[in-house]
Amino acid sequence: MSRARLVRRFSLSVVVVVVIAIVVATVLGVSLVRRTFPQTAGQLAVSGLTANVTVLRDDRGVPQIYAENSQDLFRAQGYVAAQDRFFEMDVRRHITAGRLSEMIGKDGVQTDRVIRTMGWRKIAEAELPTLAASTRQYLQAYADGVNAYISKAGSPDKMALEYSVLGQNFPDYRVEPWSPADSLAWLKAMAWDLRGDYDNELTRARLAGTITPARLAQIFPPYPIGTHHPILSNADWQPGPRSSSVPVKDPTKSAASAIPAAAKAVDQSDALTDKSARRVYSAVSKALAELPVLVGRGDGVGSNSWVVGPGRSSTGKPLLANDPHLGVGIPGVWYQTGLHCRTVSAACPFDVAGFSFAGLPGIVIGHNQNIAWGITNLGPDVSDFYLEQVRGRTYRRGKDYKPLKEHTETIKVAGGSDVTATVRETVHGPLLSDVIPSVAQAGKSAPVEGRPETTSYDVSLAWTGLLPGHTADAIFKINITSNFAQFREAAKDFAVPAQNLLYADTKGHIGYQAPGQVPIRASSTQGAPAGYWPAPGWDAKFDWKGFVPFTQMPTSYDPSQGYIVAANQAVTASKGPFLTTEWDYGFRSERIRALITATPKVTPARMSQIQGDTTNGFAPVLVKSLLAVDLEKDSFNEDGQELLRSWNFTQPSGKSPSAAAAAFYNAVWSNTLRLTFDDELGDMKADGGSRWMQALSGLLASPRDPWWDNKLTPGVIEGRDEILRQAMVAARRELTTKLGKQPVTWQWGRLHQLTLESKILGGDTLPAPVRAIFNRGPWQMPGGSSIVNANGWDSSKGYQVNWAPSMRMIVNLGDLDRSRWVNQTGSSGHPFDDHYVDQTDAWVNNLTYPWPFSSRAIRAGGGEELTLTPDASGN
Repeated sequence: MSRARLVRRFSLSVVVVVVIAIVVATVLGVSLVRRTFPQTAGQLAVSGLTANVTVLRDDRGVPQIYAENSQDLFRAQGYVAAQDRFFEMDVRRHITAGRLSEMIGKDGVQTDRVIRTMGWRKIAEAELPTLAASTRQYLQAYADGVNAYISKAGSPDKMALEYSVLGQNFPDYRVEPWSPADSLAWLKAMAWDLRGDYDNELTRARLAGTITPARLAQIFPPYPIGTHHPILSNADWQPGPRSSSVPVKDPTKSAASAIPAAAKAVDQSDALTDKSARRVYSAVSKALAELPVLVGRGDGVGSNSWVVGPGRSSTGKPLLANDPHLGVGIPGVWYQTGLHCRTVSAACPFDVAGFSFAGLPGIVIGHNQNIAWGITNLGPDVSDFYLEQVRGRTYRRGKDYKPLKEHTETIKVAGGSDVTATVRETVHGPLLSDVIPSVAQAGKSAPVEGRPETTSYDVSLAWTGLLPGHTADAIFKINITSNFAQFREAAKDFAVPAQNLLYADTKGHIGYQAPGQVPIRASSTQGAPAGYWPAPGWDAKFDWKGFVPFTQMPTSYDPSQGYIVAANQAVTASKGPFLTTEWDYGFRSERIRALITATPKVTPARMSQIQGDTTNGFAPVLVKSLLAVDLEKDSFNEDGQELLRSWNFTQPSGKSPSAAAAAFYNAVWSNTLRLTFDDELGDMKADGGSRWMQALSGLLASPRDPWWDNKLTPGVIEGRDEILRQAMVAARRELTTKLGKQPVTWQWGRLHQLTLESKILGGDTLPAPVRAIFNRGPWQMPGGSSIVNANGWDSSKGYQVNWAPSMRMIVNLGDLDRSRWVNQTGSSGHPFDDHYVDQTDAWVNNLTYPWPFSSRAIRAGGGEELTLTPDASGN
């Protein structure tokens, strides 16, 4: 046999072996994947049920659940959610309990340390016995349903493919039973991501030693109340009688009014802003950045919601729209569900559908047979940082030192040794500075109130989410509400996260309510709003003095203008109650208002069109200045500038002149922020959200303002036009490299892309084949930050989408069966399931699906039917 023939036969043998191996791996892989898929048709015995439950799934796998009683309804909800999303639920509860290391090993330790320090799980456990008896019953029924699923599945690798992958490194992992506290702890995670003021408070404290208060006020500008309308007009809401203990602060007041006092603090190295304190603030910021993004985080995370009354609606009944802007990932944040008592009664009062969280019973956003509601982030200042003077195991209070409250946490680490952490607390809350060991040495000798004192500075956190609340009660109450009075009564319990609640009902009424626990406290800096700066923890006058009474929280019922827009802008122009200074700056809300009022009547189709609007409301301001810059007849650099002359300020993703101009504009915007602020902000970079748009609006009117000067170019003092020129030149070169030399090839969507990643198995540190199993995308995306179609991006990190509308819904109160909805991903959390990502293409293109509500309409829509039966064997 010739050598060539031998080589050929050997090569063929290798190919055959490889092909056989691929076939075997594929067969085994398919089997491994498919055994985690849920049973969605036929009959299935579930322990704990007292009667049959029907689960109707539509063509997208969305379940509508029908039961004889509330206990069976929530048992079934727990079982069905676990069928679709158990791994997501398991990850969430491990994160919120500070036990992520038990799943993923040492990479989870830092996250666990931070969350154990805050004690989310312990707060949830303390909250549980304070809830209404019915709420506790629903939570337990839901847990029983989840546990029925866990018991029937038997082993983790039959629940989710992710367990099989993680099991290669951590084979000893076992799934624990679900508990009501697991559900409640998720509310703490949601509240944490949606809290207000936290990041900006630390940022101001870190910058205060190097940037004057007057210049800080320029990059933390006041809300433009004169041009960007608040949610409620003065005609539609006036604050009621207020308690004498409630401080009144002007929400439009700029930090510039605090210049004398704040300047004194900086000049004299006051404890709040001296170098030692700033090191601690920096360390705490870095520690908290370690926390995973669970529902969303950042300057642009918020929501759009608006409601149109019968006088402005083409249907003669209200229309309500909502699209919360949260973090992106797969599976998505929301889980669509319908919960229906076969006979609605006092004993079984639920007939409701909408968006829930996997792991939490009830419906968070949606409608029942009488009302609809939407939510957007209110963003009140519900957290404060306190600089604490610590000596050994004590901390200063007034002239005395009090003992710190201490306990030890043991973190179990998969594949490694246990890690212990000591948690210390003051009267204000946990010492977050303990999360990084080196912080204990960060504060050494610093002047305190004018005299040197050897002490160690630490930072504690006071946050309403660390107090037991009754948000779970509110969710169930809202689910069965039938009028606005009941809706407001339910909203009293909506403690954290504080949200703007929009309302509409089938009788033709619309309304608004701001709920939540908003602390009453004094400002730590004379003239500045409360909570604007960290406060000295040793002075009791800065402690919280209670909460704004619910009777003083803004509300409106059937406002005279006939519509309400809540898109995270200021709630009112009133001086009280003080909620925050950290509003979104209103570019989205103004655009929504303009589109609502552009036509005499608003149709359901118009509501959907508004959700997909891509007009950049700030762009005309910047483009005017850009077109005035002389590029010295450089045709290469002028190509981009020419695109802006005819741009209509929209940001589509596809190939069009607008998409090319949008690409150039956003590249210029990113480079303008970099060139203007990076030299002085260091690692606290401008992210391009609405605050920076408002800040640039002011700076553009002052061409020689010191912010324009690049401090990294000694001997040269740049002005506005020079920075804008450099930004356009840099943008032209950037797009040439990334998209091509000819502007005709530029498209915003080619820069602005979305990849949906698994939170545990989708990161860049994992092998590409593993990521490919769980991640999906990329998609080219329209819109952008502070745009109604809010596919947001962080200009300091690139153009990729990192938050977006997490879902969209349009509720038609004239005919609930004609409502529309869409989710960011799909109902399933199982890779390769038909419903893993089956809604994403529609979502990207601002398309929605029918949302039938009546049993007749749901059955007419087709799909699969599963009957859950009582399991007499208990298995």
